[in-house]
Amino acid sequence: MNQPHRCAWARRTPEEADYHDREWGTPLHDDRRLFEFLVLEGAQAGLSWLTILRKRYRYREVFDHFDPERVARYGETDMARLLADPGIVRNRLKIQAAIANAAAYLRVQEQWGSFDAYLWRFVDGDPRRNRWTEHAQVPAESVESRALSKDLRRGGFCFVGPTICYAFMQAVGMVNDHTTDCFRWAELDRGKSGQ
Repeated sequence: MNQPHRCAWARRTPEEADYHDREWGTPLHDDRRLFEFLVLEGAQAGLSWLTILRKRYRYREVFDHFDPERVARYGETDMARLLADPGIVRNRLKIQAAIANAAAYLRVQEQWGSFDAYLWRFVDGDPRRNRWTEHAQVPAESVESRALSKDLRRGGFCFVGPTICYAFMQAVGMVNDHTTDCFRWAELDRGKSGQ
């Protein structure tokens, strides 16, 4: 049986292929999952996404399944527990950012009704549909990711620079950056597989 043609980055490992086929670029509107991606993209800074994918289930376990209300209440005992856990990225600044971001996330939810409502306004509620023919054309940031980064930082979020925000936007489907020869580009362009 022929394998579907995927984006170049998703052809290296089964984990990347599965993530690419099922999640990456699919419009996401679930607040808790959006928080998960925000934490994971921050954790990924300076590392490969494959590293984070392989640690993702452990992140879910130790971060209370990304319940922002619980994470926002983490104190020094939780910080010590997380720093001692080899199943996640044990970087103090990234862990502190996840906790601070949970509190900021809750403030955004209170102000906007949902993080989803806040977030998707940066693309006017509709994914940006790019038409890249090769991976080298995909930018590291965009006008929208810079605006999102600036607004998040103003609201007290950390590890949300324009590049991290762009990766986040790609992951949650605010941007369709699958290359046009990838089977997912056409599926998403037709509006298939929204979550």
